[in-house]
Amino acid sequence: MPDQSARAFLVVMDSVGIGGAPDAAQFFNDELPDTGANTLGHIIAACAQGQAEDGRSGPLTLPNLDALGLGAALHLASGFQGKEGAQGQGGQGEGVGVSPEGLWGAAQEVSLGKDTPSGHWELAGLPVPWDWTYFTDKTNSFPPDLIAQVCRLAGTDGILGNEHASGTEIIARLGQQHEATGFPICYTSADSVLQIAAHEQTFGLDRLLTLCASLAPTLHAMKVGRVIARPFTGVPGAYTRTGNRRDYAIEPPGTTLLDWATAAGRPVYSIGKIRDIFAGRGTGQVLKGPDRDLMGYLSQCVESAEDGSLTFANFVEFDSLYGHRRDVSGYARQLEWFDAAIAPVLSALRPDDLMIFTADHGNDPTWPGTDHTRERVPVLAKGPYSGHLGICGFSDVGASVAAHLGLPERGAGESFL
Repeated sequence: MPDQSARAFLVVMDSVGIGGAPDAAQFFNDELPDTGANTLGHIIAACAQGQAEDGRSGPLTLPNLDALGLGAALHLASGFQGKEGAQGQGGQGEGVGVSPEGLWGAAQEVSLGKDTPSGHWELAGLPVPWDWTYFTDKTNSFPPDLIAQVCRLAGTDGILGNEHASGTEIIARLGQQHEATGFPICYTSADSVLQIAAHEQTFGLDRLLTLCASLAPTLHAMKVGRVIARPFTGVPGAYTRTGNRRDYAIEPPGTTLLDWATAAGRPVYSIGKIRDIFAGRGTGQVLKGPDRDLMGYLSQCVESAEDGSLTFANFVEFDSLYGHRRDVSGYARQLEWFDAAIAPVLSALRPDDLMIFTADHGNDPTWPGTDHTRERVPVLAKGPYSGHLGICGFSDVGASVAAHLGLPERGAGESFL
């Protein structure tokens, strides 16, 4: 059993699902069930068929993740044959599907959402005990009393938007009207979220953040997962969202892997969206930025993080830039970038380190709609373990990281180590 010098790295490849969720028929995109969605499998097939040629070409090639068991996990979860996907039915191309050398399997979720907080909380040992509230109407999405509260807190006579929308699209469409009226742009999606966009100069960044922070308790009481401040700058026709986004997330209703590590006095490093997802609880040192920067931070943690430390990372651009936008080529490019960039990180791990790669849900870029898809996710472990762990629960991931670190708490899961 590892001693307290062992380190753990939990890496979430946001939305890299592998199909096969047994309850997918209960989840929908544009009123169509998610049955048959398969983020990785359908990207492999699209690449093989020459349908993902923008900025890349040929079969999807992920040698480092595949060596850990990615192709084997895909087949386990959904029956998809990575080698077949490389050159069409029965082909033997360069896709995924080599014999794995790591500890590998697939995980399925019990929480009743296919959203970011549900997936991450459950991976950290805490299934969500409630149904989230969603604003399901595509137009006139928000109730009048909520709109009135936004206006009161913002000091305005109205809002703009009040609909399901893409953030970049609605800012381009309504940004000039927002600057003219001062009304905040309010929108939502299939997620449990209220997003508010405002211009950093004409509306004010501090004013936007104060508005979202003041509104968040009301939304959290409604079991809406997040209020997100979406600041932008620029001029009509050239508006750009800035890096000052802020998520005001509902707190997890119980303790998680982050809390267990913090309570045990272990150093914690949170890379990417982790602080936002866990409402800042137990998140230790926070390192944020675009995914390219996050890979550098992960490399730094492998190089210098203390004995006994926990590093929890989320790489979001699979989801935010390509999955929701149904950009198959972009998603494939991001996967291949990640696979190449992770190689030196893996090589730098110490013999008693554990690094687990997984995901929080799917977001099949070939699927109808723009929402996440309900899928199983890969579980690939690099460290002093190997073998086939089968299909486990999301919570078993957190329990296994805790076991490796020698933490006394395990949450709802059981260690597969």
